[in-house]
Amino acid sequence: MAMVILGMAAAGVVLPFSGGARVQAEGIHRTLAAGLANDLMERIIATPYDDIVASWGTYAELQGQVTDSAGDLYTSAIYAQFSRDVACEPVCVWPQPATAVSHFLRVSVRVYDQDRLVVTLSRLISEP
Repeated sequence: MAMVILGMAAAGVVLPFSGGARVQAEGIHRTLAAGLANDLMERIIATPYDDIVASWGTYAELQGQVTDSAGDLYTSAIYAQFSRDVACEPVCVWPQPATAVSHFLRVSVRVYDQDRLVVTLSRLISEP
């Protein structure tokens, strides 16, 4: 009987720690994903405006194929489950009429952790 009570008490103490470890791991993955989104967005911003859609409009990196700013694969195993893609779309900004030629692009970088969307980073880029 004492063993059963001791086992229940131990489970009550251990369970919060395992839940905390899971939350901490998820926080680390979100932080890494935000860094990956920001790194890719910086590369896009450095691209001349007229080349952004051609270079990045359909860009995607598959799981385990995420690259750094030099175009080299991240070799750390912690990046193996990440993938990311880019969406570029022209937008009209008020008071610009919707039928006018757009001088702005909304660029969105999405980062996935094991095919689950973790971070979306969007930015409005204007024509110089």
